[in-house]
Amino acid sequence: MELVLDPPRGVAPVLLGMTLDEALAATSDWGEPRVLRRPGRNSAKASWTLDHVGVQALTERGTQVTAIELWWPGEGRTSGTRVLLDGDDVFTTPAGTLFRRATERGWTVDVSQPEYPVVPGVSLGFTRHTSQEVERDADGLPRYVTSVLVGGKEYYDRGRQARG
Repeated sequence: MELVLDPPRGVAPVLLGMTLDEALAATSDWGEPRVLRRPGRNSAKASWTLDHVGVQALTERGTQVTAIELWWPGEGRTSGTRVLLDGDDVFTTPAGTLFRRATERGWTVDVSQPEYPVVPGVSLGFTRHTSQEVERDADGLPRYVTSVLVGGKEYYDRGRQARG
Protein backbone atom coordinates (compact mmCIF):
# COMPACT_ATOMS: atom_id res chain seq x y z
CA MET A 1 0.00 0.00 0.00
CA GLU A 2 1.16 3.54 -0.70
CA LEU A 3 0.03 6.54 1.35
CA VAL A 4 0.81 9.68 -0.62
CA LEU A 5 1.26 12.91 1.31
CA ASP A 6 -0.54 15.73 -0.47
CA PRO A 7 0.15 18.81 1.65
CA PRO A 8 -1.82 20.85 2.52
CA ARG A 9 -4.78 18.75 1.29
CA GLY A 10 -4.25 15.52 3.23
CA VAL A 11 -3.27 11.90 2.70
CA ALA A 12 -5.69 10.23 0.31
CA PRO A 13 -8.29 9.02 0.90
CA VAL A 14 -8.41 11.22 4.04
CA LEU A 15 -8.66 14.90 3.18
CA LEU A 16 -8.47 17.83 5.52
CA GLY A 17 -11.91 19.34 6.06
CA MET A 18 -13.74 16.00 5.94
CA THR A 19 -15.81 15.15 8.96
CA LEU A 20 -14.43 12.28 11.01
CA ASP A 21 -17.36 10.14 9.86
CA GLU A 22 -16.51 10.90 6.20
CA ALA A 23 -12.88 9.93 6.88
CA LEU A 24 -14.02 6.67 8.48
CA ALA A 25 -16.20 5.87 5.45
CA ALA A 26 -13.33 6.70 3.05
CA THR A 27 -10.99 4.29 4.85
CA SER A 28 -13.32 1.34 5.27
CA ASP A 29 -10.79 -0.93 3.50
CA TRP A 30 -8.14 -0.02 6.12
CA GLY A 31 -9.87 -2.18 8.72
CA GLU A 32 -11.53 -1.27 11.98
CA PRO A 33 -10.19 2.00 13.40
CA ARG A 34 -9.80 2.91 17.02
CA VAL A 35 -11.91 6.04 17.55
CA LEU A 36 -11.56 8.33 20.54
CA ARG A 37 -14.12 11.11 20.87
CA ARG A 38 -13.59 13.51 23.74
CA PRO A 39 -16.95 14.57 25.14
CA GLY A 40 -17.15 18.28 25.81
CA ARG A 41 -13.71 18.94 24.28
CA ASN A 42 -14.78 19.22 20.64
CA SER A 43 -11.96 16.98 19.42
CA ALA A 44 -11.61 13.40 18.28
CA LYS A 45 -9.19 11.10 16.53
CA ALA A 46 -9.31 7.90 14.57
CA SER A 47 -6.28 5.58 14.45
CA TRP A 48 -5.32 2.73 12.16
CA THR A 49 -2.28 0.51 11.88
CA LEU A 50 -1.43 -0.40 8.30
CA ASP A 51 1.28 -3.06 8.28
CA HIS A 52 3.01 -1.45 11.29
CA VAL A 53 2.58 2.16 10.03
CA GLY A 54 0.40 4.17 12.39
CA VAL A 55 -2.10 6.64 10.93
CA GLN A 56 -4.21 9.16 12.84
CA ALA A 57 -6.89 11.51 11.56
CA LEU A 58 -7.33 14.36 14.06
CA THR A 59 -10.21 16.76 14.61
CA GLU A 60 -8.67 19.26 16.98
CA ARG A 61 -11.28 22.02 17.05
CA GLY A 62 -14.65 20.92 15.80
CA THR A 63 -15.89 18.07 13.68
CA GLN A 64 -13.60 18.37 10.65
CA VAL A 65 -10.25 16.66 10.15
CA THR A 66 -7.53 19.27 10.77
CA ALA A 67 -4.45 17.05 10.57
CA ILE A 68 -3.29 13.58 9.58
CA GLU A 69 -0.25 12.09 11.29
CA LEU A 70 1.68 8.99 10.27
CA TRP A 71 4.17 7.07 12.42
CA TRP A 72 7.10 4.90 11.35
CA PRO A 73 6.82 1.18 12.01
CA GLY A 74 9.35 1.18 14.87
CA GLU A 75 12.79 -0.17 15.49
CA GLY A 76 13.48 -3.44 13.69
CA ARG A 77 10.12 -3.45 11.87
CA THR A 78 9.62 -3.22 8.16
CA SER A 79 6.42 -2.46 6.35
CA GLY A 80 4.94 -2.95 2.91
CA THR A 81 3.08 0.33 3.47
CA ARG A 82 5.07 3.21 2.03
CA VAL A 83 4.51 6.84 3.04
CA LEU A 84 5.49 8.97 0.06
CA LEU A 85 6.30 12.65 -0.39
CA ASP A 86 6.92 13.44 -4.05
CA GLY A 87 8.17 9.89 -4.58
CA ASP A 88 10.43 9.75 -1.51
CA ASP A 89 9.60 7.19 1.16
CA VAL A 90 9.42 9.41 4.25
CA PHE A 91 10.51 6.72 6.70
CA THR A 92 13.37 5.21 4.67
CA THR A 93 14.86 8.33 3.05
CA PRO A 94 17.44 10.03 5.30
CA ALA A 95 15.97 13.15 6.93
CA GLY A 96 18.73 15.36 5.52
CA THR A 97 17.82 14.23 2.01
CA LEU A 98 14.09 14.82 2.62
CA PHE A 99 14.74 18.35 3.86
CA ARG A 100 17.20 19.16 1.05
CA ARG A 101 14.64 18.05 -1.55
CA ALA A 102 11.95 20.12 0.17
CA THR A 103 14.23 23.16 -0.13
CA GLU A 104 14.84 22.34 -3.80
CA ARG A 105 11.03 22.46 -4.29
CA GLY A 106 11.10 26.03 -2.98
CA TRP A 107 9.79 25.17 0.46
CA THR A 108 11.28 26.63 3.63
CA VAL A 109 12.26 24.01 6.19
CA ASP A 110 12.28 25.39 9.74
CA VAL A 111 14.78 23.37 11.79
CA SER A 112 14.89 25.80 14.73
CA GLN A 113 13.61 22.87 16.81
CA PRO A 114 15.81 20.10 15.34
CA GLU A 115 13.73 17.24 16.75
CA TYR A 116 10.53 18.77 15.30
CA PRO A 117 11.27 20.39 11.92
CA VAL A 118 8.36 21.90 9.99
CA VAL A 119 7.59 23.24 6.55
CA PRO A 120 5.27 26.20 7.21
CA GLY A 121 2.85 27.23 4.47
CA VAL A 122 2.91 23.70 3.11
CA SER A 123 2.18 22.56 6.66
CA LEU A 124 4.27 19.48 7.04
CA GLY A 125 5.65 18.66 10.46
CA PHE A 126 8.20 15.98 11.17
CA THR A 127 9.44 14.26 14.32
CA ARG A 128 13.06 13.21 14.69
CA HIS A 129 12.78 12.00 18.26
CA THR A 130 12.70 8.50 19.67
CA SER A 131 13.88 6.72 22.76
CA GLN A 132 14.69 3.65 20.67
CA GLU A 133 18.22 2.70 19.70
CA VAL A 134 18.33 3.80 16.07
CA GLU A 135 20.99 5.00 13.67
CA ARG A 136 21.84 8.66 14.37
CA ASP A 137 23.47 11.40 12.34
CA ALA A 138 26.43 13.58 13.36
CA ASP A 139 24.10 15.85 15.39
CA GLY A 140 22.81 12.90 17.43
CA LEU A 141 19.36 12.97 15.81
CA PRO A 142 17.72 9.88 14.34
CA ARG A 143 18.86 9.55 10.74
CA TYR A 144 15.25 9.09 9.62
CA VAL A 145 12.06 10.88 10.64
CA THR A 146 9.81 8.99 13.04
CA SER A 147 6.54 10.73 12.17
CA VAL A 148 5.08 13.20 9.69
CA LEU A 149 2.00 15.37 10.04
CA VAL A 150 0.03 16.98 7.21
CA GLY A 151 -2.01 19.99 8.31
CA GLY A 152 -3.83 22.84 6.60
CA LYS A 153 -1.90 25.71 4.98
CA GLU A 154 -1.64 27.71 8.19
CA TYR A 155 -1.24 24.82 10.65
CA TYR A 156 2.33 25.76 11.56
CA ASP A 157 2.02 29.46 10.76
CA ARG A 158 0.33 30.18 14.11
CA GLY A 159 3.68 29.75 15.81
CA ARG A 160 5.54 26.61 16.66
CA GLN A 161 3.16 24.38 18.54
CA ALA A 162 3.61 20.99 20.06
CA ARG A 163 1.80 18.17 18.32
CA GLY A 164 0.10 15.43 20.19
